Amino acid sequence: MGGYKKKKPYASLIIMGIVSTALYVALLLNQDIINNTFGKGGMYAFFPIITAFVFSYFHGAFTGSFWTVMGVEAKKKKEVK
Repeated sequence: MGGYKKKKPYASLIIMGIVSTALYVALLLNQDIINNTFGKGGMYAFFPIITAFVFSYFHGAFTGSFWTVMGVEAKKKKEVK
């Protein structure tokens, strides 16, 4: 029954690519401010962790959409009966 073709996530690819690029640009253009703020210690020590999660989410979503658009998918396991 191979008539069904899954829609490729072009919108997600573009949006997540733009957001991911914007995050990296903001990071690189504000290195001094970020280093000074993150290096203060105390509660500021959570900022690098939060930043890593944000970058990981958006970059991971972009990468997943990219590979799906390229046609690369994980191999499906066959059910054992």
